[in-house]
Amino acid sequence: NKYYCKWCGIHFPSVQVMASSRCSKSPQQGNRHELYEGGEKSQYTCKYCGIKFPSIMIMTSAYCPKHPRKARHEPAL
Repeated sequence: NKYYCKWCGIHFPSVQVMASSRCSKSPQQGNRHELYEGGEKSQYTCKYCGIKFPSIMIMTSAYCPKHPRKARHEPAL
């Protein structure tokens, strides 16, 4: 199984490994990676604007024009 961070899209071999390191794209500076709870998909949809992306990593590299906090795109479950 692959476990993806919902903030940056990096995949990890376990949730324990994911939770032990910090995420540079977390909305609060210095926070740790957070598990994306949806399954692995061929496309991921931003929960704020509906744009589809081929990966969470690509999605989270850009800012979402409809995000309420003017932050990066976030994957919908």
